[in-house]
Amino acid sequence: MTQYNPVGWFEIYVDDMERAKGFYEQVFQKPLEAIDMPANFNMQMWAFPSDMEKYGAAGALVKMDNVPAGGNSTLVYFTCQDCAVEESRVADAGGTVQVPKMSIGPHGFISVALDTEGNTIGFHSNQ
Repeated sequence: MTQYNPVGWFEIYVDDMERAKGFYEQVFQKPLEAIDMPANFNMQMWAFPSDMEKYGAAGALVKMDNVPAGGNSTLVYFTCQDCAVEESRVADAGGTVQVPKMSIGPHGFISVALDTEGNTIGFHSNQ
């Protein structure tokens, strides 16, 4: 049986795509890319930059009727060089820092934020 990493893709559901896209592009300083959807699909998807040859899961922001943002119990951690850098951009992008950068011992550092759509997201770095 082939072994896979536990997470192969992630989706962050949003209510206002332009607002959410602006938040993530400002925090990570990278543009998201539209994913073409069939005309009969009533949804929008914008992918985070990714390289399928590298470690980690790819994912996208998703706006879909009847699937509201926020209030979920899933926490996606974005890998960063130094999570304090992305954390420092959260407030200006319209979000709220919930847990400032803190050590998690030999596993590095994390910080946790609330995005503009009410989703909780995490940042992880080794420094």
